[in-house]
Amino acid sequence: MPIVVISGLPASGKSTRAHELQQYFVAKGRKVHLISENEAVPKALYEKNAFFADSQKEKVVRSDLKSEASRHLNKDDLVILDAGNYIKGFRYELFCMTKAARTTQCTLFSCIPQEQAWTFNTQRTQPDKLDENESEQQQQVNNSNVPYTREIFDALCMRYEEPHSNNRWDSPLVVVLPEDTLDLEAIYKALYETKPLPPNQSTQNPPLGATNYLFDLDILMQDIIKEILGAIKIGAFGQLRIKGSSSTVKVTTSMNALQLNRLRQKFITSTCRASQTTPAPLEQVPQLFVQFINANTTGC
Repeated sequence: MPIVVISGLPASGKSTRAHELQQYFVAKGRKVHLISENEAVPKALYEKNAFFADSQKEKVVRSDLKSEASRHLNKDDLVILDAGNYIKGFRYELFCMTKAARTTQCTLFSCIPQEQAWTFNTQRTQPDKLDENESEQQQQVNNSNVPYTREIFDALCMRYEEPHSNNRWDSPLVVVLPEDTLDLEAIYKALYETKPLPPNQSTQNPPLGATNYLFDLDILMQDIIKEILGAIKIGAFGQLRIKGSSSTVKVTTSMNALQLNRLRQKFITSTCRASQTTPAPLEQVPQLFVQFINANTTGC
């Protein structure tokens, strides 16, 4: 079925828009499957803020959401995926999944200034813990009214990779501000009055493994960068042993987060080229990334 991928900052009104879409398409006589991150997280027995603080927990739920969306794909009914969907690689996975199913897709970007989203977040009142007067089952239905902590909110905003219409996996893109009226007719036409993209080799073969590989690769490198920045913070300059690498990384006074993240992006780009043939096993990545850092910071 056609799928609407909703994306936006935390507390940007994504669920409100999801329910607008659901009501509109049900009134049009369409069967709608609303798949919500706000429901998936408590069903997995995670508290909201603790969940977003743990990338492995996020990965599990993200995989569950994608699997559920995949199960419902056909050419007639509608899937609405109500989640942050802040990783562009994950949105690309969904694009490949939709293309392989020979159906259509639309991305709805709930656009909002960060501080306005924080204001909306502070208006939420439900605590991120069980109320002793309610059963656990009652409270594990939906956590949309649970506020984010400032730390988690800022972290999610920093991680957010905004959709762009020039990315084929984000197109067609509908951008809506909090004060805007959602153009429901345009979304209907994009889903039901356009031809789906034809599948190609990349979508007929399992495409998700490569994207998962790049996501896991990025997580490994971010952990290494955190170790290096931690050493810099306490003044531990010199050779630093990195888990999974037999080589040490030379930590210098000139290193900073901007420089290391640029190296991370360059490493990902070079790995993408290599992965078109045979990607390096993930267990070799710490060694390769450490060597890459040393080679590109010589003399610093």
